[in-house]
Amino acid sequence: MESQQKFLGFTLGSNDKAVISLQHITEVLQVSLADICGVPQMPSCVLGIYNWRGEMLWLVDLEEMLGYPSLVQGVNFLSKMMAVILEIEGKNLGFLVKNLMDIEWLETEQMKLPTSDVFSPKVSAFIQGYFINTLEEMVFNIDAAALVKSPMWMSQQ
Repeated sequence: MESQQKFLGFTLGSNDKAVISLQHITEVLQVSLADICGVPQMPSCVLGIYNWRGEMLWLVDLEEMLGYPSLVQGVNFLSKMMAVILEIEGKNLGFLVKNLMDIEWLETEQMKLPTSDVFSPKVSAFIQGYFINTLEEMVFNIDAAALVKSPMWMSQQ
């Protein structure tokens, strides 16, 4: 069954759902906002650098990057969030999420391609497409490579 892939599900905003292919996920861990070192002159969706396994890891607020309200808005500085660590071609990037859902198998052939009338350019730059789940909800398929290779932080690495 080549067309089935494992995806990690999570929420975006107040009620949107998204998945990202497990093949690019290195680790999922809890991070405290207090442990993220802010970096000046970066877009506001870039939270900063985190010491991960002795390496500098960029952490981003995926929600803000996609045009949702910032995850860290009004959040206690000491609160912990889940970070999903991606690896593409030896480059790592972490993004924070509010709620992780479960790991699920999805039929990649059932993925629909993003169209400009459904998604803003900000969103469509970072999604491969979307699935319609059993509850008839749209589930965004986040493009890990587009995130990691975004010009936003490539100049910084």
